[in-house]
Amino acid sequence: MTLKRLTKEDIRKDSGTFNPVGHIVAAFADDAVAAQAATELHAVGFGAEDILSYTSPEVITRLREMVHTASQAAGFGYEITLMRRYLALAEGGAGWLIVYAPEDAAAQRVAEVATRLKALSAVHYHRLANEDLV
Repeated sequence: MTLKRLTKEDIRKDSGTFNPVGHIVAAFADDAVAAQAATELHAVGFGAEDILSYTSPEVITRLREMVHTASQAAGFGYEITLMRRYLALAEGGAGWLIVYAPEDAAAQRVAEVATRLKALSAVHYHRLANEDLV
């Protein structure tokens, strides 16, 4: 089954839990480092449509809402743990990329860039589980 490459509009409209299967969500020290990561990802074969960039102010409100409205049961799961991690990073001014990487080879290229640029977090979303890459 082919995974769908998300757009900013898809993410904005999504009212459920945040689970971008086939994508990697990466947080960097700031917007400048995230921009550098995007440039490096373009250099290793990712197209403009594969990379969504966000600033912390763009994600803070949504993350706060997701953490606040999470059900009691979700409060103990990995999804809410990720949302809390993302919120803390956003409140600290992190720069963000969501990268379409449905194959292992693509995910490895993202992981290499994220590691080299000292990403604060990089999580690959799979169908049944999520994988911390850094």
